[in-house]
Amino acid sequence: MKISGAVGPVAAGALAVAVLVVLARFGSPPDGTGAADPRQPPHSRAAHASDQRPDRFRIVPDDYHVPYAGTAEDGRRFFLSDELFEPGGSAYVGLFLWKPDGSFDRIEVDKVARPKGLPPGQAAPAGADRLVQARLAELGDYRLEPIEVEPFLRTVDGVRFGWHVGRYDDGTYYINIEPGDFIAYYAPWDGLDYDT
Repeated sequence: MKISGAVGPVAAGALAVAVLVVLARFGSPPDGTGAADPRQPPHSRAAHASDQRPDRFRIVPDDYHVPYAGTAEDGRRFFLSDELFEPGGSAYVGLFLWKPDGSFDRIEVDKVARPKGLPPGQAAPAGADRLVQARLAELGDYRLEPIEVEPFLRTVDGVRFGWHVGRYDDGTYYINIEPGDFIAYYAPWDGLDYDT
């Protein structure tokens, strides 16, 4: 089958409809250039706009940046990551713990070697599998499941750890992990989507 460079009137009409559907779904940048506006959140603004500061958000375990989130045997909520890092600096394994009601409890942080060859701003597992398994064992008979918790920030040895609540230039809120800023949640705070 040979495909030519010419587009017939039916194909051109179908292409025009497809473009209109994409623009209706995702919108058009305000300047009309087709470029993303860096002062705007990277997600669909209309569908997720929120001018209310979040006091709770949901973390849902997945196979990407959130493999360990759930409920410990004692009822506390937890999030465990071996991808925490300071750009161009150290890496960490962090266990974030909340009380059963989702209010902040404490954090456990261990400094580990950052994988070699990573760009300074890229998250990646630290290769600290034994430490991760030891932290999981401390949780007892845990369940991986969605958790609803409050954001928090704590400083340990001069480094901020936790979930930072910030605001885009358009006024909408987001919550990103620290250190490393490799997960960012946004309204409706259901944990189903996040930016990396």
